[in-house]
Amino acid sequence: MVTPAARLAELLRAGAHYRIDLLVLEFVPALPLALRVLLRISPLRFIPTHGLSRGARLRLMLERLGPVFVKFGQLLSTRRDLLPLDMADELARLQDQVAPFPSAIARTLIETAIGQPLAQVFARFDDTPIASASVAQVHAAVLADGREVVVKVVRPEIEPLIAADIALMRRIATLVERASPEARRLRLSAIVEDYERTILRELDLEQEARNTAQLRRNFPDSPLLYVPQVHWPLVRRNVLVEERIYGVPIGDRAALEARGTDFALLAARGVETFFTQVFEHNFFHADMHPGNIFVDVRDPADPRYIAIDCAIVGSLTADDQDYLARNVLAFFHRDYAEVVRLHLDSGWIPADTDPVAFERVIRAVCDPLFERPLAEISFGAFLVELFDTARSFRMEVQPQLVLLQKTLLYIEGLGRSLYPALDLWATAKPFMERWMETRVGPAAALRSLAENAPVILRELPDLPITLARAGSRLRRLEHGLERQAAEIERLQSMLARAARWTRWRRFLIMVALIVLGILAVTNESVGAASPFIVEASP
Repeated sequence: MVTPAARLAELLRAGAHYRIDLLVLEFVPALPLALRVLLRISPLRFIPTHGLSRGARLRLMLERLGPVFVKFGQLLSTRRDLLPLDMADELARLQDQVAPFPSAIARTLIETAIGQPLAQVFARFDDTPIASASVAQVHAAVLADGREVVVKVVRPEIEPLIAADIALMRRIATLVERASPEARRLRLSAIVEDYERTILRELDLEQEARNTAQLRRNFPDSPLLYVPQVHWPLVRRNVLVEERIYGVPIGDRAALEARGTDFALLAARGVETFFTQVFEHNFFHADMHPGNIFVDVRDPADPRYIAIDCAIVGSLTADDQDYLARNVLAFFHRDYAEVVRLHLDSGWIPADTDPVAFERVIRAVCDPLFERPLAEISFGAFLVELFDTARSFRMEVQPQLVLLQKTLLYIEGLGRSLYPALDLWATAKPFMERWMETRVGPAAALRSLAENAPVILRELPDLPITLARAGSRLRRLEHGLERQAAEIERLQSMLARAARWTRWRRFLIMVALIVLGILAVTNESVGAASPFIVEASP
């Protein structure tokens, strides 16, 4: 059985092997002085880095730790609001391709899940997988009625490994947050929780089937996007069977050129598909990397996207949609005072923020940016820049926008690789304006009134009594808040005393972990010509 302790030991060995102690010294400035000194004088300093960058060392460590950590590294690579760009770019190199598990095991897993021998369900089942990822692998097959399908099956015994690794990640995040105010602001524990939700969603293939079916319903007979059909009778939590699609991978530009594909139309349709999902359907495919996107080029002059792997989807609240649309339109008009007001009203930056100073910083960042033609400005990178600027004013990371930002970066990158002259701003603005028209103004007010008329009429007779009682309820609320404030002050005092008693204990735990890591890497490195796995040049 995989335990957090065993994974911790492996993490310490890998961390020492790739000199992650240097990253700890760099990114945890609040590390206790004694611990900082111990790291600097430890035998780890004798392990060379072989000229590998900090990002490369982190990437190699995650690869060594296995598929769960690789997946976590992929998630981190999308958090350009948190990581330096050089590290995010390096982590983006992590490939979601791992060695397949034996086809005999795949057959057993599928037969156990569906309760029938494969020969009774499939006219043909290909033992060689057509794709192998960290969570599942995919086999081609043909149903008894002749329809071509793909069969996705979750890797065996991966859940205990995921549970152990996430428990370890959670403990590390907690320790780092206790040691570093910066880590607390970045909400490392929330990132781990977000990762846990993400990877658990990928384990539930029934949920992926529901997501796929919903996305397909949102684009019926659409010229923009095709989504494969789910074969529901054979869907289980660890098995997904759906229509096999044929298309050109979006990354294979040579094949698309050979077919005579209209790249300008294809790029524009990619952007239109994204904004349709976000602002009309409020349900978007949130894992649109090149491996999940194909192009139907049966008619090269009328190309259409094909999306697969809908395990990760996203949606925004009405407030989030409103925030995004209003911000983008304010930037279109260079109304930086409106941008500041939106940030303050949303509560995403502290209420005591100096609005004049915030506006000055945003203006300093954006005015030089907008000196260039809009078509040359990366919309996704602009959002990263906006969030990064707000960080200096203690803006907390907003997890609900992370999937959107990641997807937008994917879409824009794909669009501009297909058609460098793509103007994403020109495509985005009409969507923002149309959506705002449906949210504000007389027409929107009348529509809201009509939708809520039954509730309003039902509550109207009680309105005078409700207003009469409001004053006394407010006074009771004020008294309650005063009592809560006093209790919070008492608890804070108790916590402060407890913190003083536990400070030394945390310090000793950290020292013990470092010593274990040093011992582990020392044992591992004896007699080795090089402690690094040096990659072959591509």
